[in-house]
Amino acid sequence: MRGARVYVNGNLCGKLIEDDKKEYVFTYETHYFNDTDAPAISLTLPKIAQEHRSKTLFSFFYNLLSEGENRELNLPYRKVERDDVFGFLIRTTGNDTIGAVTLQEIKDAGLW
Repeated sequence: MRGARVYVNGNLCGKLIEDDKKEYVFTYETHYFNDTDAPAISLTLPKIAQEHRSKTLFSFFYNLLSEGENRELNLPYRKVERDDVFGFLIRTTGNDTIGAVTLQEIKDAGLW
């Protein structure tokens, strides 16, 4: 199982997890969910109390990934296999993304 903390403008808003079956779960953090001024990170990931689940990486997060030649150049630099979409996501969206959302890998499995 792998995971990442999701930030909006530097504020923790939720967690994204890839489980052992390669299914994805996104949940909003309680404090972010309860903040009525905090927006949903995407129209496809509305602020609801339940987990968002998907058998594929949510399109919102997939669209944060680089494409084409930029992606090909980044794969060996980031030490990620071509088919490891989640690994590529957590290694390339830590600082400089288009938009307000960044991710930080959760390295301690006890933090799920």
